[in-house]
Amino acid sequence: QRLRDNPDGADSERESARRFDAPGLQPKLTFDPAEDIAAPYIAKGARPKVAILREQGVNSQVETAVAFDRAGFDAFDVHMSDLVAGRFDLKDFNALVACGGFSYGDVLGAGRGWATSILERNALREMFAAFFGRHDTLSLGICNGCQMMAQLRAIIPGAGHWPTFQRNASEQYEARLALLEIGDSPSLFLRGMAGSRIPVAVAHGEGRAVFENGIDQSAVDIALRYVEGGRVADTYPANPNGSPDGIAGVTSRDGRATILMPHPERTLRTANFSWAPRDWPEDSPWLRMFRNARAWLG
Repeated sequence: QRLRDNPDGADSERESARRFDAPGLQPKLTFDPAEDIAAPYIAKGARPKVAILREQGVNSQVETAVAFDRAGFDAFDVHMSDLVAGRFDLKDFNALVACGGFSYGDVLGAGRGWATSILERNALREMFAAFFGRHDTLSLGICNGCQMMAQLRAIIPGAGHWPTFQRNASEQYEARLALLEIGDSPSLFLRGMAGSRIPVAVAHGEGRAVFENGIDQSAVDIALRYVEGGRVADTYPANPNGSPDGIAGVTSRDGRATILMPHPERTLRTANFSWAPRDWPEDSPWLRMFRNARAWLG
């Protein structure tokens, strides 16, 4: 592993494996996962429309659609070609989620190709800017969608301090379970969840947050961090990509736009975990994210 990967990461993982007193993935919840805060709004019969946005190579659209559907949304499969051809228009949606996967096989780098397909088409750039500019919309970027939305930060209000996401410090694709701590941020997707620590699936090769300068890093609104034993994870593999300050996700100033590298949509049910506390209900704590979105839209 020292020859193949970043040798510092290999040494760190070996040291971690030899620590028999390592804390492991210890969940902690500050909310009741059995409480369906979206239920009163679902009972009204209204189902806000969410665009499940994907590009060539994206592969997480089905589980992402399931997450929003279970939270009371009407989910629409929207390919970028649909927007280009005019089959869909973002003005008709209440929420947008850029899904995870590997747009263009990641050969163009960390969602940059996906973002460029928007920024270099005037009609699409204006459509996305108008959507982000509305005060009644929500947007979420997961994994490759996180990388893509980070490249759109110039047209997302309150996202000017966001980082880009570059190759993992391990120099390898990371697919593992990590522990996230939810911060006290403006994110509307994470309301009422601050202080919770929840395991989550990680699957990315370019998830290391890189800021243009120290001012942006100190000013960004951090929504989620990788943690180990109750502290910010600064070593591999608890921090799977080498992001500073354990950053796993950030949010805009008003909380309407949130991006994160891990995959909460892949752990929607407690049964998705190889191990979980006995008192967790069938719905995993991560479903609260999507129920928060439904409750905010009213």
